[in-house]
Amino acid sequence: MRRSSSLPLPADAGVPRTARGDWHAIATLIPYLWEYKGRVLAALTCLIAAKVANVGVPVLMKEIVDSLDARTAILAVPLVLLVAYGLLRLSTTAFTELREFLFAKVTQRAVRKIGLQVFRHLHALSMRFHLARQTGGLTRDVERGQRGISTLVSFALFSILPTLVEITLVSAILIARYDWTFMAIAAGALAVYIAFTIAITEWRTHFRREMNELDSKANTRAIDSLLNYETVKYFGNEEWEAQRYDQSLQRWEKAAVKSQTSLSALNIGQSAIIAIAVTLIMWRATAGVVAGNMTIGDLVLVNGFMLQLYVPLNFLGVIYREIKQAMADMERLFNLISEHAEITDSPGAMPLVVRGAEVRFEHVDFFYEPARQILFDVSFTIPAGHNIAIVGPSGSGKSTLGRLLYRFYDVAGGRILIDGQNLRDVQQRSLRAAIGIVPQDTVLFNDTIEYNIAYGRPGATKDEIIAAAKLAQINDFIASLPLGYQTQVGERGLKLSGGEKQRVAIARAILKQPAILIFDEATSALDSKSEKAIQAELKQIARNRTTLTIAHRLSTIVDSDVILVLERGRIVERGTHVALLGSGGVYARMWRLQQDEERTVAEASPLPAEMASLDLAHALRTSAAPEAEAEAVLRSST
Repeated sequence: MRRSSSLPLPADAGVPRTARGDWHAIATLIPYLWEYKGRVLAALTCLIAAKVANVGVPVLMKEIVDSLDARTAILAVPLVLLVAYGLLRLSTTAFTELREFLFAKVTQRAVRKIGLQVFRHLHALSMRFHLARQTGGLTRDVERGQRGISTLVSFALFSILPTLVEITLVSAILIARYDWTFMAIAAGALAVYIAFTIAITEWRTHFRREMNELDSKANTRAIDSLLNYETVKYFGNEEWEAQRYDQSLQRWEKAAVKSQTSLSALNIGQSAIIAIAVTLIMWRATAGVVAGNMTIGDLVLVNGFMLQLYVPLNFLGVIYREIKQAMADMERLFNLISEHAEITDSPGAMPLVVRGAEVRFEHVDFFYEPARQILFDVSFTIPAGHNIAIVGPSGSGKSTLGRLLYRFYDVAGGRILIDGQNLRDVQQRSLRAAIGIVPQDTVLFNDTIEYNIAYGRPGATKDEIIAAAKLAQINDFIASLPLGYQTQVGERGLKLSGGEKQRVAIARAILKQPAILIFDEATSALDSKSEKAIQAELKQIARNRTTLTIAHRLSTIVDSDVILVLERGRIVERGTHVALLGSGGVYARMWRLQQDEERTVAEASPLPAEMASLDLAHALRTSAAPEAEAEAVLRSST
C-alpha cells in the first residue's frame, strides 16, 4: 500500500531576517571597487559628461524652436543648432558606452574576487560546518549573491547616481530661468515619489527574502534527492520525493505571487504621482505661454525636462527595487564570509618539521557535542616508522582519532604531538601535507580516474600515477577500460564499485608519499582475494612510515607492532596480537566471534574454508615472529 500523499509542513516555515545592514554590504564592496580607482574616476567623469549632454538637449531644442520664425530669413542659425543637437545626442550615447567600457573590468573583478574569497572561506570552515550544511541551498546562495553584487554595482553607480546628477542639473536650470512654482511642483512630486517608492519597496523586500529562503530549501531538497538517486529507486519513493519538492515550490509560489502583486500596486502608485506632476507642470507652462511670459520653446524645454526627469525617475523605482533585492540576495553570501572558522592557525604558527614522524596522544578528551563525550583520557604513542592498529566496536571513537590527527577538530583536553610539536602550534597546511589517508568511505571527484589518483599530489607525472596504481592493484583494471585513465568516474565516483573506489584512494595516498599513514578500514570494500593481494602492498607502502591502522577485520592487523582496543572512547587493552589473545579479554572475544563467522561461511563453501584456515595459520605465524620487537614498542607507548 502506498503511503498518504499529504506531507506535514516543515517546522521552519517562518523565514527570519538577518541583521546585516544594507550600508554594511555596500561598505564591504568598496575596497574591491577602489582597487581600480583610476577606472572608477574615469567612468564617473564619463557619467557626468553624458548627463550634461543629455540635459543640454532640451535647452538646445528650445533655441531651435524659438529660432524657427517665419519672419526670420537667416537659416544658418537653425542649421548650426541642428548640428549641435545631433552632436549632443551622440555625446550622450558615446559617454555612456565609454563609461560601461571603463567600468566592466571593475565590476567583473569584484564579482570574481568575492566569489573566490567565499570559496576559500568555505574550505577554511570546520568539519562541523560542512557536516551540517545543505549543499543545494548553499550553492544557490552563492550564485544569487554573486549576481546581486553585479546588480548592485551596476544600478547604484550607473542608474541612481546619473539620475541624481540629472535632477540636480534640471533643478538648477528651472530655478534660474522660471517661476518658483515649476521647481516647487517638481520637488514636491519628487519627494512624494521617493517616499512612496521606499516605503512600498521596504515592505516588499520581505517577500524577496522569503522567496530566496524557500528557493534555497527547494533546491536543497532537489539536490539531496538526486544525489541519493539509488536510494529513492530502492524504495520506490519517486512520487514521495516529487511531493516534498512540490511542497517547497508551492510555498515559493505563494511568496512569488505576493511579490508580483505588490509590484503592480507599486507601479500604479508611481505612475499616478508622475502623471499628476507632469500635468501640473504642463498646465503651468501653458498658462505662461498664453500670458506671454514664456515662449513655445520654453514650453518644449519644460516638457523635455519633465520627460528626462520622470522617465529615469520611473526607472529609479525599478532600480531601487532591484538594489533592495540584490541586497537580500547578498545577505547570505556575506553571512557565509562572516561565518566563524572554528579551526585556525594560531598567531606565529610554524610549519611542521617532520624528523621521524613520531605521533603521541597525551590524555586526549574529545566530544562533538558537550552532552556526548567521545574520547576519554586516550594516551598512546606511535614510534617513528611503526604501525599501531586501533580496533573496537562501531561508535567507540576509532575514526575520530584520524580526524583529530588531521586537526579537523581540536581536542577538548590533552594534546596531540608529532615529533614533539603540538598540532595547535603548527600550520594546518604543513600538518596535512605530512599525512596520507585511505578512508573507509571513499568519495571521488566527478572527473577522470587519472585526475582522482593525481589529486594525491597535483603535478605528478603520468609514470608516477601509473606506478601508484600498480601498487594499489588497480592498473590492470584501468588498462582494461576503453578510455583507460581518462575514464570518467561519475558523481562521487558512482560509476566505480566500492572496491575500485577504495583502490583509487589507496593509489592516491601512495602518490602523496606522506610521512604518516592512516588506514581507516582501507580494505573494507574488497573481496578476500583482492584484500590479500593489497595487504602485502599496504605493508610495503607502510614500511618506514608511521602508520595508524583502524580496522574491523582483525585478520588484517595481526602483525601490527601494537594493537589498541578502544571501547566507549577508552583504551581498554593494548598489546600484540598474540599477547591479547592470551589475555582472554575484549580482543580475544572479538577474534573468536570473527573466527566463528568465517567458519560459518566456510561450511557453506569448501574453497573459502580452505582459504580461511590458511589465513588463520598465516596470521598466527606472522604474528609470533615480531613479538619481541612489539613488546619493546608496547613499553614505549605506555
